[in-house]
Parts: sequence; C-alpha cells; structure tokens
Amino acid sequence: MITGIFDLPWWGYVIYTLVVTHITIAGVTIYLHRHQAHRALELHAIPSHFFRFWLWITTGMVTKQWAAIHRKHHAKCETVDDPHSPQIYGIRKVFWQGAELYRKESANSETMIRYGHGTPDDWIERHLYSKHSVLGIGSMLVLNLVLFGPIGASIWAVQMAWIPLTAAGVINGIGHYWGYRTFQPADASRNIVPWGILIGGEELHNNHHAYATSARLSNRWYEFDIGWLYIRLMEMMGLAEVKKVAPKLKIQNGKTHCDLATVQALATHRYEVVSKYAKSLRTTCAAEVRALKRNAVSVDWSALKRWLHIDTDALPANEREQRDRVLKQSNTLATVYTMRDELAGVWQRSTATKEQLVHQLEDWCRRAEASKIEALQRFSRRLRCYA
Repeated sequence: MITGIFDLPWWGYVIYTLVVTHITIAGVTIYLHRHQAHRALELHAIPSHFFRFWLWITTGMVTKQWAAIHRKHHAKCETVDDPHSPQIYGIRKVFWQGAELYRKESANSETMIRYGHGTPDDWIERHLYSKHSVLGIGSMLVLNLVLFGPIGASIWAVQMAWIPLTAAGVINGIGHYWGYRTFQPADASRNIVPWGILIGGEELHNNHHAYATSARLSNRWYEFDIGWLYIRLMEMMGLAEVKKVAPKLKIQNGKTHCDLATVQALATHRYEVVSKYAKSLRTTCAAEVRALKRNAVSVDWSALKRWLHIDTDALPANEREQRDRVLKQSNTLATVYTMRDELAGVWQRSTATKEQLVHQLEDWCRRAEASKIEALQRFSRRLRCYA
C-alpha cells in the first residue's frame, strides 16, 4: 500500500484538514478582506506575504481580483451591478454557484481598473501569483500526496472547495439572506451567528456592512470575532497596525440640549440610532396595533416592525401605499413613523450648514418631547445626551 511521509489515524487527517482550511480562512478575512479590500489595518511584510503565498497554493485567488470584486459589491450592493447578490440572482445560485459568479466578474476589466487599485503589483505578483495560479494549487496537491499518500488528494479537494463554499456561498449568499440584523444599512446583510469562528469572523456580516472599514467585526458583548483576536495578537507582536474600528457611542448624562457633537454622533451612529429607535418604539406600536384590531382594523404587525427600520424612500411603491393606509388609521403610528423619517432626514441633509443641522435636530427633539408618546419622549431625552 502506498503511503506518504505521515501515516496518521483518521482523526489526525481531520485535524490537519481543519487546521489548514482555517489558516486559509484567516488569510481571506485578515489579508484579503480587512487589509487589502478595506485598508482597516496594515500588515507587516512577514504575515502579508505569508498570507499571499498561502492563498496562492490553497485557493489560486488573485489579490487584485478579490479586492476589486469585493469593493464593487459594497459600492453596488443589492443592485443589478452587484457581482453576487442573492437578492438579484437568488439564494440557490449564489450559494451553489458563487465561485462561478466570482470568476465571471474577475474577467471584467472595467471592474479591475476601477476597484482594483492599491493591491500588490510587484515582480512576484505579476510573474508568479497572478500569472500561474494553477501552479499554486497544483503544488498543494503534490505536497499533500507526498505527506499523506492517496488520501492527500481528498484533503486537497476539501481545501479547494472550502473558500467557494464558505466565502462565495455562505457569506455572499446566506450572509445577505438569513440571520439577525444588529444595524440597518441600506442592504440585506445579516449576521449569520454571533460567534465568528468557523469563517474567521465573517459570520458577522451585517456588522461589517454597517462599518465596512472596521478591522473588528464584533460589536455586541455576546459577539466573538476570532479574526479580530488574531489581529490583536499580531499587533502585540508588531506585525499589524489597526487603522480603524467601529466607533463606540458616547453618552454624556445630564446633557439637555443638542449641539454639533450630538449631530456628529447621530450621523456616525445612524444605523445604531435607527435600531435603538425601532426597539424603543416597538412596544408602543404593538399596543396601538392591538387597539386597532379591537376596532376591526386589519394591520400587518410584521410589516410594521420592518418599516420601523427602513427609510420610506427605500420601500417598494406598493409597500409605501400600504404603510400610508395604515398610518391614516392611527395618530400614534403616524407620529412614530413620521418622526422616524424626519430623524433620518437630519443626517441625510448634506447641503445644510452645521448650525442648520443642530437647529433641525433640536426642533425634532422638542416636537418628540411635546408628543404624548412616552417612549418617544424617553428616546428624545436620551438622544440629547449623545456626545
């Protein structure tokens, strides 16, 4: 029987496969995603080139192509120009054929020119990594066969399928289709689970779309991003430098008026503000819905909850009409949703002066506190404390 250098028990092969695929995942999330695509951190030459070499032999991916396609995904998210949106192509196609969508977009020279700037363009990239990607994954196959014999081919097959399944399928597909939303960016991104381990932290995809340039993907106390753990370890060893992380909302208790700091906090944390607003007013809206139903008025509560998170302009025409019909039935609901839209309008007024924005926010708070809706009054008083 032909064997390789190592003759391991079955669990030894499993552990080896899990280790090497996890290193690949770390390379994708730390090097390709956070470092190259978003410049959320800088990497020392040692880990940077290690990851580039490792990804060459385990995936054959070209850095420029990956970064360009991902940047375009953010720029054109959930539109017909998005390279891999399940909202456009359908979840089945993105999950099972995500790698094909990637290859198709990588052949788009316009995408590479517009979005591929700042990626490696040295001699080894031009003459080896980009030019001979098949040589890299072929070298991995030979290495596995030498180390483990025929079973090395099976390990290699798992390695080759790992990124197309996890990154192209799970993150690009499920990450925009199923899961929970901590923030409300104008896309369908989801956090798949709060513990980012198997896919290096990329499971926290909604957090990433809310703060795309953050080197840390976890935002809540119960969320864990193993990629961030690796980054912090490398930073302590002088091998990485974090450039940006998602900002933390600061509260100045006792503050009773809006100022420029309040406006800046509102704009910076707009996704979190929308989430807090929806959470604060949910009980009020639910009580109003029950009152309407007692008066034989039919209301779709699931739609009302969703509308609390979405700007009116982002709703399809039929849903806008449906929302308008519901709001005509209740002064309380009309106030809650109108005030929500007006609050979003504060950070959307890019042409207003700083003084105008402060005045508009202060006016919003005065009207919120003059309403007879207790939850809205509490939210407004808390909003004034943003610093």
